[in-house]
Amino acid sequence: MNGRLADFLFEAMMLKRTPRSGYQFLGHGRESVAEHSFGVVVLAFTLVRLNGRADLLRTLRLALFHDLAEARTGDLNYMNKRYAAPDEDQALADAVSGLPFGPEILEGWAEWRAGQTLEARLAADADQLDMILELRHLQTLGSAGAADWLFYAQKRLKTDEGRQLHEEIARADPTRWWFEKRDDYWVRK
Repeated sequence: MNGRLADFLFEAMMLKRTPRSGYQFLGHGRESVAEHSFGVVVLAFTLVRLNGRADLLRTLRLALFHDLAEARTGDLNYMNKRYAAPDEDQALADAVSGLPFGPEILEGWAEWRAGQTLEARLAADADQLDMILELRHLQTLGSAGAADWLFYAQKRLKTDEGRQLHEEIARADPTRWWFEKRDDYWVRK
């Protein structure tokens, strides 16, 4: 491969150091694109299992690589995209050029962008639900803008499974799992 696989892996790992940009407008929170992608993959798995019909591997592949182009373009938020239009198609094509699995990633990207298949819709909902989880967390910490963002994010959900999961998330306390068992462990050293 003449170093091509190593180049690809170094580029993909750049997402660990690429910040998500919307938080600068929200005024709270921060995460990398890779942290976001992890959440999207976990949510995609969950949504596929809730759905029961979708292809798991295909949905996970869409979720995993949906922001790979951002290693080259950076993460542009909604305001940025009003004025700058990155060529994500070309960025991704360049990123996977010469890889034995490059065509597979590009095929998934085209499916993601079209948003027509069940798997693409579930992966897109996973993308929104990751942000919804983070916004719900920030809302409980007192972020004034999180509620507005939550309103719009939930409107972008495309599947019944995504909307049902959103309803559960909206009602949940983000710290409930942490305090699930309040026993003497909490008071002893």
